[in-house]
Amino acid sequence: MTKPLKTDLMNTDSLSIEQLAGQRLMVGFEGKRFNPDLKFLIHDLKVGGVILFSQNIETPDQVKKLCEAIQEYARIRNQPPLIIAIDQEGGQVARLKEPFTEFPGNPAMRDINDAIYFAETTAAELNQAGINMNLAPVLDVAPRSMTSIVSERAFGHDPEWVSMLGLAVISHLQQHRIMAVAKHFPGIGRTEADSHIELPSCDHSLSDLKSYDLIPFAESIAQQVAGIMISHVMYPEIDPKWPASLSKQIAHNLLREQMGFSSVSMTDDLDMGAITHHYDIKTAVRQILRAGIDMALICHKGPNIEIAYQEILDGLHRSPDTRARGKASVERIMALKMKYIPI
Repeated sequence: MTKPLKTDLMNTDSLSIEQLAGQRLMVGFEGKRFNPDLKFLIHDLKVGGVILFSQNIETPDQVKKLCEAIQEYARIRNQPPLIIAIDQEGGQVARLKEPFTEFPGNPAMRDINDAIYFAETTAAELNQAGINMNLAPVLDVAPRSMTSIVSERAFGHDPEWVSMLGLAVISHLQQHRIMAVAKHFPGIGRTEADSHIELPSCDHSLSDLKSYDLIPFAESIAQQVAGIMISHVMYPEIDPKWPASLSKQIAHNLLREQMGFSSVSMTDDLDMGAITHHYDIKTAVRQILRAGIDMALICHKGPNIEIAYQEILDGLHRSPDTRARGKASVERIMALKMKYIPI
């Protein structure tokens, strides 16, 4: 039997409606070896990507074998190759520890050469491990005048400085075939609450955000950043009802129409308290579909992954508009896979 070509697997016209649903999910899993849970996620739910955490990591060789097994199983099941993502910001948020190179984090960067060295070293190690997406850089701007939730993760308080270092990281990751994801749109630097626990609010106007928080994101879009992660934060001056990660006004009207972003958008983890304490998973997924956000991130094993898949699938069956937006989302996802994932 002739194996399908990569281009065939990436053609949205050749994908089943189940594949169109599953490609919208990036999910976590348990274990350090390829296992039945991963088989279920890839074959039954047809997920577009997985995310690795410390619980999935033991040694460089083990990570490489795990990633190779994931891609090989997708191949033999005639599924598109998977995005395999990780949070490797350096410093406080870095899943890969020694013998991988450990960095002190964004606040410690002194100049653009530090940013380039971080990106090139990290890209080389991720490539060697079989990881193709880094959920970095953090492009939030953290003011000196407050205790920002990202003060230990942000490049600094000056939007131009954040842009300069962030663009260097994006450029040098992507030059080495690692997809970069700018986060946390439209900026959480002026929040103090932790969205892992509660739903923060940023009460600044859109014009205020444009003059400060949005500057690095606008620059990253011009740099053709592969992905943008949308935050679980309320911006009531823009959308009084929904957090950014569930908001059409922010994810579509602002990010797509006003700022011209044409690549892959994704939510922050839907298992975080900002979402779970206020919305059930079905409501969250329906809003993600309405907002035209490309990928829903669900980082923990559990029923939410399967419920989300079924809700996306039902939405595609139910509404021609949802199906059209969904196909456009998967086309953006496939464009990234074609560009960045070797086969």
